[in-house]
Parts: sequence; structure tokens; C-alpha cells
Amino acid sequence: MREPPHRGRRRERVTFLGRVQGVGFRALVSEVAAGRPVVGWVRNESDGSVRMLVEGVSGDIDALIEAIQHRRAADLEAVHREIILPEALGGGASGVLEGFRIKFNPLPDR
Repeated sequence: MREPPHRGRRRERVTFLGRVQGVGFRALVSEVAAGRPVVGWVRNESDGSVRMLVEGVSGDIDALIEAIQHRRAADLEAVHREIILPEALGGGASGVLEGFRIKFNPLPDR
């Protein structure tokens, strides 16, 4: 029996707090993610935070977040991580994710 293509993968909603808007933070996140086997997006939130929705293997997501924290440690006050239920993988309420991009609108997590 073949394993589902998303086996071993997870999706996370990550919120970055601190000096993260108007300082090139989303561009940095996109740049760091581009070299990794993850998909998703990053956007500014109206409360001054930056949100990232990312999908990949656990270790790859951890490494991405660690790289972002390392490069912008002085600007970050906190990083909140929320694992999204497996039903969202391959679609679900957040849709299918392809590539990694910067979002410029506060629409639902799609």
C-alpha cells in the first residue's frame, strides 16, 4: 500500500512579534524559505505581527524558523507556533500550498 504524499509532513501557523513590519522581514522570510523544501506564505497582520503559514517535514520547518530567528534575533520579541491538524494537508480549509510567496492582503489563510 502506498503512503499518502503528505506522510511525515505538517502545516504550521507561525506568528512573529516584535519589530517585523516595515523592515524587510517578509522578504527575509521568503528568501530563507526559498532554499528549503517547504511551501507556504508570509504576510503582515493588522496587529503589527507577521504571520507565516508553512508546510513541510517537521525538521525542515524547525530549521526554517531557527534560521529566521538567528538572522533577526534583535527584532523578534516572540515566535508563536501552532500546528494545524493533518486534515489540512493536501487541501483542507487552508487550501493546497505551492511554492513560497509573500502575501499582500489580510484575506483568510489561503
